[in-house]
Amino acid sequence: MNRKMKYVLVTGGVVSGLGKGVTASSIGLLLKACGLRVTSIKIDPYLNTDAGTMSPFEHGEVFVLDDGGEVDLDLGNYERFLDAKLTRDNNITTGKIYQSVINKERKGDYLGKTVQVVPHITDAIQDWIERVAMIPVDGKKGPADVCVIELGGTIGDIESMPFIEALGQFSYRVGAGNFCLVHVSLVPVLHVVGEQKTKPTQHSVRGLRGSGLTPNILACRSSKPLEDNVKIKLSQFCQVPEENIITLYDVSNIWHIPLLLKDQKAHEAILKRLDLLGYAGEPALGEWTSRAELCDRLHEPVRIAMVGKYTGLSDAYLSVLKALLHASVECRKKLIIDWVAAGDLEDVTAREAPNVYKATWNLLRGADGVIVPGGFGDRGVQGKIRAARYARENKIPYLGICLGMQIAVIEYARSVLNLKDANSTEFDPETTNPCVIFMPEGSKTHMGGTMRLGTRKTYFQVPDCKSAKLYGNASFIDERHRHRYEVNPDMIAQLENAGLTFVGKDETGQRMEIVELPNHPYYVGVQFHPEFKSRPGKPSPPFLGLIAAACGRLEDALQNGGGITSVAESKKSCINGKANVKVHVNGNVTKPAKGFVNGVCANGNGVHI
Repeated sequence: MNRKMKYVLVTGGVVSGLGKGVTASSIGLLLKACGLRVTSIKIDPYLNTDAGTMSPFEHGEVFVLDDGGEVDLDLGNYERFLDAKLTRDNNITTGKIYQSVINKERKGDYLGKTVQVVPHITDAIQDWIERVAMIPVDGKKGPADVCVIELGGTIGDIESMPFIEALGQFSYRVGAGNFCLVHVSLVPVLHVVGEQKTKPTQHSVRGLRGSGLTPNILACRSSKPLEDNVKIKLSQFCQVPEENIITLYDVSNIWHIPLLLKDQKAHEAILKRLDLLGYAGEPALGEWTSRAELCDRLHEPVRIAMVGKYTGLSDAYLSVLKALLHASVECRKKLIIDWVAAGDLEDVTAREAPNVYKATWNLLRGADGVIVPGGFGDRGVQGKIRAARYARENKIPYLGICLGMQIAVIEYARSVLNLKDANSTEFDPETTNPCVIFMPEGSKTHMGGTMRLGTRKTYFQVPDCKSAKLYGNASFIDERHRHRYEVNPDMIAQLENAGLTFVGKDETGQRMEIVELPNHPYYVGVQFHPEFKSRPGKPSPPFLGLIAAACGRLEDALQNGGGITSVAESKKSCINGKANVKVHVNGNVTKPAKGFVNGVCANGNGVHI
């Protein structure tokens, strides 16, 4: 199409965590299913330049892009739903905007003018949006047709004000037929009276209007579909057509959200507002619908122990959880996550809280597979080493990611090579057997953006290894990285002579990328983060290998390079009715809440689907 870019802005009101990211992703998927090309932008009003230096407890995981951008986890949702490859500039932060304006001021670009929030910051925001919206993210030439913009935070936040002002100006700048505002708000149900309350949404819309933005569509989060009288009331007080009020009620998994939007004809409302009704077709979501329904019907469990230190917040491992889910659905198994706090596997817990120690070890021993994801710092490291040893000695499928790979190497050096003080210099700078060392090109003075980041090539050294077969017998692969430390190349010969095999290396042959234990059902460590490129229907190969090995189907996966389940087999492994992913925390079973509020359970231990 040779037309002006169309923009869909998604804002949020009342409370944070309503699921704006999932809503924005679902809108993008729906428009893509209508035959349009879609790109996405996430605006984060915090002062950080990027998400790279923030704790996972603050904002969840840091998602890494092909170009090395460390961005908000919502961009991971965009990539998974749209099957796109975004850039670091698709994540706008207050820090980036102010930094660019200050750099221009220092260069003299403002010709001596007083630099102010309006117009200089607001103009910079608008220019950034227009520039990034033109960057293709779907592998095709030329810009997309529609750009979906998510404004982080909640209407009324002080830090969002420059962006609200800029977006108000932007809607006028691009014209009414090129701008659609979707406001996500909460319609709570007071259990005392059982009535859906509209007042919070009314106040939220009033605040939005007072800031210069008028919603075209209301997406109302609620535990159940909105009643007709509630829609009428919202329409009257918020001045939004009744047919443009969409209910985003609780569902069994977030793959149903695009289907909810489609069933309520949200695409027609958006297309009408953007003057695209004559150019877009009906949304083709047959495959997506089948996958969402299949996920609900799965009943044969596969239990994976997630051994980490951020187990109190599942957002910290969001992409890992998604990748595990993609692989388990491919294998037609219902994913059960056993959250294992690494520190609870250590001796100090055995002394101070023996019941917790026993319950945690029982949880680990009951799992079909073990995964140790990436992380930083020495808290819980000894517990992770114990988990790796347990998986290695008991032939339990194991996948180590980034730090998890380094943990596998340290454990092997200690247990098999008998190097009792083997360690990473990250945890013990004085160790006499440094299995893992600081990379020469890294910075020890600046933390932000100084790691080995983004897509790098890994070349297989052993053509018939498990990893190469899972990747379709490729000679090399491209995966995303985020690390400061690497396996010590001076110890490779010693480790390999003892039975460990480094089957993947970088282009120099000096940097270890993939390690395997040949005489083990599945014991794999990868220095990269394969979870960032996993997609629904296209699971990441290392995760597929772990799940396949955990349910006894690894040979099928190795022979077929990934696709291991036929339609007939999927019917055998499913039953009618709903079956949610379960979560086990220290022996207690919980079910995720029936909702898509970022996929989190009421107790904070939910699994993101």
